[in-house]
Amino acid sequence: MHHDVVVIGGGAGGLELASRLGRSLGRKLGPRRVLLVDRSVFHIWKPTLHEVAAGTLDSHQEGLSYTVLARRNHFSFSLGEMRALDTAQRTLRLGAIHDEQGKLLVPERTLSYRWLVLAVGSGSNFFGTPGAEHAYVLEQAADAERFRRHLQAAFTRSAFATDKRLSIAIVGGGATGVELSAELIEAHQETLASLDPEQAFRLDLTIVEASPRILAGLPERISAQAKTALERKQVRVLTNTKVQALQPDRLVTDQGEIAADLIVWAAGIKAAEANAGFGLSTTKSNQFVVNEQLETSAAGVYAFGDCAACPWVEGKLVPARAQAAHQQASFLVGTLRSLLHERAPSGRFVYRDFGSLVSLGENKGVGNLMGGLAGRNFFVEGLIAKWMYMSLHLMHHRAILGTGGTFVLALARLLQRRVSGRLKLH
Repeated sequence: MHHDVVVIGGGAGGLELASRLGRSLGRKLGPRRVLLVDRSVFHIWKPTLHEVAAGTLDSHQEGLSYTVLARRNHFSFSLGEMRALDTAQRTLRLGAIHDEQGKLLVPERTLSYRWLVLAVGSGSNFFGTPGAEHAYVLEQAADAERFRRHLQAAFTRSAFATDKRLSIAIVGGGATGVELSAELIEAHQETLASLDPEQAFRLDLTIVEASPRILAGLPERISAQAKTALERKQVRVLTNTKVQALQPDRLVTDQGEIAADLIVWAAGIKAAEANAGFGLSTTKSNQFVVNEQLETSAAGVYAFGDCAACPWVEGKLVPARAQAAHQQASFLVGTLRSLLHERAPSGRFVYRDFGSLVSLGENKGVGNLMGGLAGRNFFVEGLIAKWMYMSLHLMHHRAILGTGGTFVLALARLLQRRVSGRLKLH
């Protein structure tokens, strides 16, 4: 099977790239020339996984089928995961696919390409901490669903327990840890509203952060505002606290032990170790080394998003953020369009930091706008920040569904939420 452009990874950036390229080529040429490969059958915007995990967002409603998106945006889709790459022959091998019983569904396949784009994202970094198997992670929709099921079981168990208490520890005070804690508080409150008062139970929620403050990569004002908001919600925020080991029912830290019925690890990200086996230059953290055109050490092979180490300013790398993947996808759309029309691409990728927004619950948020750009930065909070946070989600959907499709989808979800409520038990 041959395609001019093969995109490996259907995350926010990879899907946007395939969608925009497919639409530009049209209904006849797009499916033959552009192929998207992903190991899942449906797409969920990764920044919403903490909502799926808490049960405040329905993954079945939020998820978008890759096959439907491929048909709408005129690209081809193939289920699979890249296992080997031959840059000299410009071929790659996808691993076999088995069902839940281990029965072979699809054998290994070999694809050929003219240009390859790697957008395989990243995973959790446990930094060698013992007992990592006792923690939940939020890397994919399946991870979030697994935690949600166990969370609902823990809610039910706690409602009928003698001590009426549930302890959850979140390792890592970055955006994922902070936003997950806020969603868990709301899930707990909605659960209590549906229970008999005698079944009410207490939720003890702790965020453990090794740095001096949470949201360490964002301005101090955002960090302080978020910490205050969480503590008002009765979340215990521990900073300057390093996790030394994880046990089934507790964390062992340099400041003592913390009881935890459930543990979520959100302390860092790391590219897949398999990246180092594809014959491309990688960093110590397994990111693909790319130049200012987002091209790897092999001609015709590009990488972007969390899996790529892209130069920025003053020796820094472009941060692993959704806005970076969006900007890189837009850059590669122009590059690949030029190549597809036999024109030499021009320019270099320049990342612009437009700031960050953090969700602190249903109608609250904090953030700064303009990021690291020259000039004045603006601080927003409350409902305005929350609306702006939600608009980022809609902008992503607009890139893959168009304006009309995004409006219809948003309206349908709003009506469904009015009817069924916010907490999803299934």
